[in-house]
Amino acid sequence: MKPYFFLLFFFMTSFSWAQRDSTYIRPYEHNFSVRTYLAVNFLSMEQQTGTEEYKKFMPNNPPNIGLGFSMNNTIVNVSYGQGFNFMRDKEKGKTKALDLQIHNYGKKFTFDIFIQRYRGFYAEDESGNVLALYPDLKIRQYGAYGQYIFNNKKFSYRAAFNQNEKQLKSAGSFLIGGGVYFSKIESDSSFVHKKRNSLHNFQFGVSGGYAYLWAINKKWFASISTTVGVNIGSEKFNTFGKEKIEVYPTLFPRVALGYDTENWSAGLSFVSNTVFSAFSDNEHSNVSLFSGNFKLSYIRRFDSFDFLKKKKKQID
Repeated sequence: MKPYFFLLFFFMTSFSWAQRDSTYIRPYEHNFSVRTYLAVNFLSMEQQTGTEEYKKFMPNNPPNIGLGFSMNNTIVNVSYGQGFNFMRDKEKGKTKALDLQIHNYGKKFTFDIFIQRYRGFYAEDESGNVLALYPDLKIRQYGAYGQYIFNNKKFSYRAAFNQNEKQLKSAGSFLIGGGVYFSKIESDSSFVHKKRNSLHNFQFGVSGGYAYLWAINKKWFASISTTVGVNIGSEKFNTFGKEKIEVYPTLFPRVALGYDTENWSAGLSFVSNTVFSAFSDNEHSNVSLFSGNFKLSYIRRFDSFDFLKKKKKQID
């Protein structure tokens, strides 16, 4: 993957006028915050070629460091990131990637968007030794996923993953949602599925699950959520309904651990989405895609721009 920069500017759309239980959730009153993060985005593939034979294709993707700004409780969010190319292991080959992921956590709804284009993968054994390189393998995945949070008055996804709210008491919520995905896998020779070097897939469906956040004490918290679902689809969008409709399972776990004070927060989060591009127990030709990210972040909150005023007074 070549070094790349990305500028993401978007207005959050998950506004909610419903009252929330102030004994469970408290927003931070600061109007401005700065967020730094170290993140690794990923898209890997696992192919079942026999009853107990699996082939794993992984990208050689270095982490990114980034900087974000939030104003008025993240209504506007600007982020900037740079990849650490020097951390790439040369023995694992070269991966070129464009990976844009948006994970938006609203009060009542969450949505996730995946725009991923990867080329160049490798395989390794259980000891971590590189077995083979696949520079010709290309995987593209485009997806959108949304969820409704039933217990939104007492449970906060934002407290776990954005850390712009505080979960005062432990709480959980049932979730319901669904998503739509399109994937395209191609290679010259390294990938073979049903005697072809390519695989196209379009699918959509519904899912359900549960999320919980433990308020361990006044500063520490931990959160976990899992949704499972069923999608239906076919090889291409324009062939849906004209060919045999396939059924695919899905899995979407999220984990977070964090530490909050009134003026700053630090957190670890892991998001992983599993989608099958091919699923058939009879032919032992399952192909699954694993996408998501791992992020270590630090957030510093300010009351408006008072820190600039203090700096100006020191100069004067």
